[in-house]
This record gives sequence, structure tokens and C-alpha cells, in this order.
Amino acid sequence: MHDVINPATEEVIATVRPTSAEETDEAIVRAHEAWPSWRSVAPGERATLLRRFSDVVRDHAEELAQLEVANAGHTIGNARWEANNVANVLAYYAGAPERLFGRQIPVPGGIDMTFQEPIGVVGIIVPWNFPMPIAGWGFAPALAAGCTVVLKPAEVTPLTAIRLGELALEAGIPEHVLSILPGKGSVVGQRFVEHPLVRKIVFTGSTEVGEQIMAGAARQVKRVTLELGGKSANIVFADADLEKAAAAAPYGVFDNAGQDCCARSRILVQRSALDRFMELFEAAVAGVRVEDPTLETSEMGPLITRSHFETVAGFVPDDAPVAFRGTCPTGPGYWFPPTVLSPVAPGDRSFREEIFGPVVSVTSFEDEDEAIRLANATDFGLSGSIWTRDIGRGLRVSRGVETGTLSVNSHSSVRYWTPFGGFKKSGLGRELGPDALDAFTETKNVFINTED
Repeated sequence: MHDVINPATEEVIATVRPTSAEETDEAIVRAHEAWPSWRSVAPGERATLLRRFSDVVRDHAEELAQLEVANAGHTIGNARWEANNVANVLAYYAGAPERLFGRQIPVPGGIDMTFQEPIGVVGIIVPWNFPMPIAGWGFAPALAAGCTVVLKPAEVTPLTAIRLGELALEAGIPEHVLSILPGKGSVVGQRFVEHPLVRKIVFTGSTEVGEQIMAGAARQVKRVTLELGGKSANIVFADADLEKAAAAAPYGVFDNAGQDCCARSRILVQRSALDRFMELFEAAVAGVRVEDPTLETSEMGPLITRSHFETVAGFVPDDAPVAFRGTCPTGPGYWFPPTVLSPVAPGDRSFREEIFGPVVSVTSFEDEDEAIRLANATDFGLSGSIWTRDIGRGLRVSRGVETGTLSVNSHSSVRYWTPFGGFKKSGLGRELGPDALDAFTETKNVFINTED
């Protein structure tokens, strides 16, 4: 049995029985057996079921949010957004079954057409940092495409996924079409990779584990979508609205205690604006409310586990160049204060490696070329922000930075109706928006001879 811990109090809030390898195999077989009937559900009827699933999730949004606050330490405001994001993603993909369009391609001697066929059983492996939305980003388009799903939540945050599985059945999604299998990655996740009936893996997590999944999937030429690490840059030019950029900067990196692949954990500031930006940034960091995540005023909660706390602390040794810090509670819970390191050289560990905690490195640059070079000086390329009043500069730098999702004069990265994914070691494929359906279908080409 596995104890589920509240990271804000260190109390056990639930005990969950892990799924064994044998039980995982049985669930995969049942999902495979359920696939023919699910893919045969008429598009309009499948759309209706997904809309009903969306409505049921929205009806239970507060319950799910409270569960996530206790399980993952998310602030109640964030958790409510996350629960409603699952409902919104389901509603968006409810429009997909009737829009899985093929094409008619002009050819001599007949008619040529394409069909988008569902890929089969999809194995989804969900991380602990955003348990609800990332689960929905995987299962909603997969179900809409006509696939069946076996989903493994992170071992430390299984509760909302388990509840979503129950709500799917309540909404009328047939049994074994969406199966939630809590357990260890080395057991459940490994069976997803190894079992031949799983045709596709969707994984969000560390680059190291993603590389292992990719290598294992290659042995069966199994399709993968990978959303991995990030070390995103927040680039602030001297002509930007510095007050606005500084006020927004804490929420670009400290949201969810920095446990976000999109966290702008490197702030690059044009040299002539550095002193003013840091003055404004210090005041903004001091204003971040790090407190009991059940409070409506809370803006940042704790880190997820004691071991992760120690990992994050390892990036801030006694001789670290701490410019300033925010505050956080003392006592029980895995609390870590918002921390700003400056000046940080591009070769320093905190500038190069993903910290996945509320620690940000600040450095300066001279011009556009140097800003782009520094932003690209990483193996990752997931997200990022650019602050400037010059729209031409914003577009030039956006095209130059090697990353999948950028915001100009904001920190917005993810909308469920636009594609999301990374360059380089930040992953493969795209989630969300119209692009996600491609990950769950195969293109079939059919030629009909009309001349004989």
C-alpha cells in the first residue's frame, strides 16, 4: 500500500493500493477488447458522451479542486482552474469526433481519399506537478479520436485521476474505455512501454525518463508524445514596461512553487535596465503570498515531497549568489521561499539545469543577438517570454528563440485550443489545440479504381 501525503501538513490523507504488473496487463487487454466497440460509436454519440463527461467534471470541480489542494499542495485558486481546465478540454474535444476529416486527392483513373483511423490503446503517464490538467490533455483527444486509454497517475498524486475515472463512468463512458491504474512507473509505466497491445505512449515528466521510454518504445516502433523538461527564459528589454514586467515575473516562475516545465527560471535583462528591474522585482517577490494553500489569498504552496525539497535546496548552497528571497511558513510542510539568484553566469548550474522549484537565476545581456544566444544556451526549448514595446523586436526574437511556446508581454503559455509542446530535449509532438488529434490517429489512404 502507498500512503498519500499532504505536502502542506505532512499528514497521510489516503492509502492507495498500487496496481501490479499482472493487473496492468489485464487492464491493457480489457482496453484492447473495448476498443472496437468504442471506435464504432457514431461520431455524434461519442461527442455527446464527451460533453456529458465535461459537464460531470464541471459539476464536481470544487470537489476535485479540494482534493488537489490536499494531494498536491496546489493553491485553491489554481486547483479550481485546473479542475475546470479538464472540463474545458473535454468540451473542446467533444467537437472532434464529427470533424476527423480525411481528404479527397485528385488522381487519374479513380478516386483517392484518406481516413483518420484511431491508433488503438493509448498509455498515458501523468506527472505529479499538474495531475488533473495533464491527464485531461491526454485522455480527452485520445477518447475523441476513438482510442481507449490506460492512465497511470504519479505515485504521489493519484487521487484526482482516480476520481476522474469514476466520473467518466458516471457520465456514461463505457467500462474499460478509460482505466486509471495507480502504481509505480517501474511497474505500470514499464508495462505500457513493453506491452504490444499499447500502441501509443503519452508521457509528461523528466527528460531522463522520457529518453528511457523513447528507447523502449523504439523496440516496437511504438508511437510516443513526450513533454519533458524546460529551462525557459524571460527576456526583458530596456524598452519594455519594466513595472509590468517586474510585477509579472514572480508568477512566471514561482507559480505552483516553480514545479512547472514552463517556469521562466532564467530572467535575462538588458544591461541598461538591470538595476531598475531588480529594484522592482524585489518588491514584487516580497509581495508573493506563500501560505496555506487552502486560503483564498494563497499564491504559492509547498513543494511536493521532502526529497524534492532537498533537491531544490541543493541549487541554493550557502555560497549561492542570493540577491533576495520572499517568505514562507515554518513548521510542517515542504515550504521553500521564492529565491532570486543574481548575478548568475551562463555556465552556472542554476542557469543550465532545470530546478523545478521556486528559484530563478538573473543575468544580463547587451543586445538582441546576445539575448537570443543566451536564451538558446540550453538543451531545452519549451516555453518563454519576451518583454518589449517594439513589436518588430518581439517578432524577431520570437523567431530566433528555439522554443515551442512563447508569449510577448505576458507569461501565458497554455491555452487548450492552441498547440503546446517543445523543441530539442523538451519533447516530441504537440498536445492541445487541433494538432493533438494527429497524435492519436493514423492516416489511411484508399484508392478506388473507377475505370474498370
